[in-house]
Amino acid sequence: MKSFKAYERWAPLVLASVILLLWQAVCVVFDIAEFIFPSPWQIARAYTEFGGPIFAAAWKTFWVTMLGFGLSIVVGVLLGFLVGSSRMAYAALYPLLVAFNAVPKAAVVPILVVWFGIGLGPGVLTAFLISFFPITVNIATGLATLEPELEDVLRVLGARRWDVLTKVGLPRSMPYFFGSLKIAITLAFVGTVLAEMTAGDSGIGYLMQTAGSQQRMALAFAGLVTIGVMAMAMYELFSWIEMRTTGWAHRGSQAA
Repeated sequence: MKSFKAYERWAPLVLASVILLLWQAVCVVFDIAEFIFPSPWQIARAYTEFGGPIFAAAWKTFWVTMLGFGLSIVVGVLLGFLVGSSRMAYAALYPLLVAFNAVPKAAVVPILVVWFGIGLGPGVLTAFLISFFPITVNIATGLATLEPELEDVLRVLGARRWDVLTKVGLPRSMPYFFGSLKIAITLAFVGTVLAEMTAGDSGIGYLMQTAGSQQRMALAFAGLVTIGVMAMAMYELFSWIEMRTTGWAHRGSQAA
């Protein structure tokens, strides 16, 4: 069991190393130009050459994403609680939420630029608009799927509807909530970078747009890697918090 867990822990690193080696070999063997498809070594060299600008752009993208993501948590939890606790709210709001989520966010960014100008506003709002829906849906699902038998027993014991929702429904929704956070945080980074590429004056998206226009593909790929690392780090953070706050929901998987 311990050896299996060790293999499981090192498997992503081993797979990533194999992919990087194959990538480097393909670029060397076929002599692919850097402005077409840079090799991992050229991307690493871009980090050493442009480390300062990459770090500054990454920090800007990170905190803009966190602002939009924090707003999505607040709105998503409130909407999810409303939709999941009321059949009338579900019937009225859920179709509208689905329709809004289907709207391409790239089409919304120019409107946000007209309303809020170039800079912070479009990035925060795009991150929010693209990431609040999974949180809303998962919270609503956790509340709406509360077993009727359990609710009947609690009602017999004197619990009110509000007590059932807050003391049983919300704790039961925590695994759904953390699952939605892991999805939403990756989407939030996508939204921020999209806004920065379309209407930004700083950040990783703006850096990648500028690098692409100058045919510095190694620098553009470095931006992609940076976004991937930040999203993966936040995903692992929420997974760590999830295992320590909702361990009761994962006992079966841990035993397996």
